[in-house]
Amino acid sequence: MARRADHGAQQERISEAVWTLLAGKGIEHLTIRAVAQAAGCTTGLVMHRFPGRRALLVHARDLLHARTRVRVERIEAEAPTPRAALRAVLAQGMALTEDSAQEALVWMGFLAASVGDEELIALHRKNNRAWRDRVARLVAASAPDWPAERADAAVFALVAASEGAAQLACFDPEVYDARAQESMLDATLEALGLS
Repeated sequence: MARRADHGAQQERISEAVWTLLAGKGIEHLTIRAVAQAAGCTTGLVMHRFPGRRALLVHARDLLHARTRVRVERIEAEAPTPRAALRAVLAQGMALTEDSAQEALVWMGFLAASVGDEELIALHRKNNRAWRDRVARLVAASAPDWPAERADAAVFALVAASEGAAQLACFDPEVYDARAQESMLDATLEALGLS
């Protein structure tokens, strides 16, 4: 009698291998062979799920979006006020923990691979716009009387600050540690009138 494969467990192993390679070694090491080796399976099994490197990248980006979406929805629902939700949602996007630093590295790897690739850039834009829309909704709830131009400028500043802090912290965590990132976020929120 033939053994039945546990497709869910295989998928999880491959997903974890993709994530680990992107976060730990960078985009240049993301290959079918490396994923198979990290997942402890054959290249054939990886190629059955992901026919090429682009499919691996899309999968990594989808994983990142799914992980953060679930987390921010929970954070937002648990926050006592819109301003508390705004701060908490922005903070989770920075590199404050080992996990969030890994997420920032995966995000940068995907973005680097997207240069010159319209399909990958379209996926990045879609997910980035969903993030921006969430921040915009929280800014509007936090400052309902603001004119649209002021709210839009605040959204741009907040998204740029939180994402920029995450990227800087990935490569210089001593200077851009969690305390420095959170201080920057609080100062930005205060300067914008959203603290």
